[in-house]
Amino acid sequence: MDRRRSDMRERIRTVAMELFSERGYEKTSLREIAERLDVTKAALYYHFRTKEDIVVSLSDDLRRGIDDLVAWAEATPPSPDRAREILDRYGVLLHGIGRGMVRFMAENQPAFRELGINVGLRYQFKVLADLMTEPDRSPQAVFHARQALLTISWSTAMMGDLPLSDDECYAASAEIARDILARN
Repeated sequence: MDRRRSDMRERIRTVAMELFSERGYEKTSLREIAERLDVTKAALYYHFRTKEDIVVSLSDDLRRGIDDLVAWAEATPPSPDRAREILDRYGVLLHGIGRGMVRFMAENQPAFRELGINVGLRYQFKVLADLMTEPDRSPQAVFHARQALLTISWSTAMMGDLPLSDDECYAASAEIARDILARN
């Protein structure tokens, strides 16, 4: 029973993010999400009462993933290998559970700001860049670390108009991000 509930929650989140990308957050209703899933609104309400609840659940997953990455990095001695591993793990996280959230952020800026999700994610982003540059943390090193992380972040959201798969975009962005990071 829990497995079916979990599977349905994931389907709802996936379909909602698809519709938010296609139509925009403001123009998408819970009714449309239910119709796309071929379920009743009552069935949808069982899992999520509002569109905001759907977005917050995805944001929470992304934040937890980054929190786990931060905890791992803090327990690992600073080194260029740790910096590359942070970048790689961040890429896997965003390419996986974070993909829908990053697209949502890029395509629905007003709703994203209104929900207040960006503040926590921005802080975590800066923490990751700082961890990638320890113990030096020179402004130039932090700049390069942030640019490397941004390369990964935006590849999941800004390249949808290119005839490339998500995997191809991710692979290319990971290569570019590693090159940026190597400049330190």
